[in-house]
Amino acid sequence: MKITSFLRNTTLVFLATFLFATPTFAADIQVITSGAFAEALKALVPEYEKQSSNKVIISYGSSMGAAPDSIPSRLARDEKFDVLILAGPALEGFIKSGTIQSGSRVDLVASVIGAAVKAGSPKPDISTVPALKQALLNAKSVAYSASASGTYLSTELFPKLGIAEQMSKTAKRIYSERVGTVVARGDAELGFQQVSELIPIPGIDFIGEIPPEVQQTVLFSAGITSNVNSLDASRDLIAFLASPKAAPSIQKAGLKPLLPALPWR
Repeated sequence: MKITSFLRNTTLVFLATFLFATPTFAADIQVITSGAFAEALKALVPEYEKQSSNKVIISYGSSMGAAPDSIPSRLARDEKFDVLILAGPALEGFIKSGTIQSGSRVDLVASVIGAAVKAGSPKPDISTVPALKQALLNAKSVAYSASASGTYLSTELFPKLGIAEQMSKTAKRIYSERVGTVVARGDAELGFQQVSELIPIPGIDFIGEIPPEVQQTVLFSAGITSNVNSLDASRDLIAFLASPKAAPSIQKAGLKPLLPALPWR
């Protein structure tokens, strides 16, 4: 009887330990992010995984465009993700198409456009609109991204400054790599991209943001896909990215945290 009682009690203790030690949920969260939020996400994921049983697997791609590694191209190939983080207007398009669940959008950060030159090169003045225009005209070669900031530059800013024709000869849209990388190796004299995508790149000097009068602030947002693997885990990750805990890393990456309310709470 004593042996039976001992075995029964031991089994109960083991089961209780196992059950209470098991997390409520544990999932692999497949996230794809555009470049503007990439550095912030890389810094934040280890922080998130310390407090969660979930694991985050990060992929990268531009918010728009037809490059093979862009987010639209990867989704068109039926690559599976749980969470998308990209420019708000592009995310809205995926909501309309049904790729992203309606009501799952969370605006995480605000991002602005800046400029850079190769490290050690003279820094042109871009502090005013006339100075920016002159800097663009003086540059022998200009690089801009194939995503949200580059689309704004080529379709709105250059025409607004009256230099679209000149820029068609000296400016180049960059696919599948950071503008800063192109500038660092000397393939472009002047480069423009989201500030958060420029400042981590070695071998360049950040000049500053373009003037407020012609600046474009873009919201970068998270959304949950319609074929999400774990809804609870995806919501948990987004809640962390939108929380005050994440704000210092977001600011360090050159972005403004928005600290939004969550739509599912």
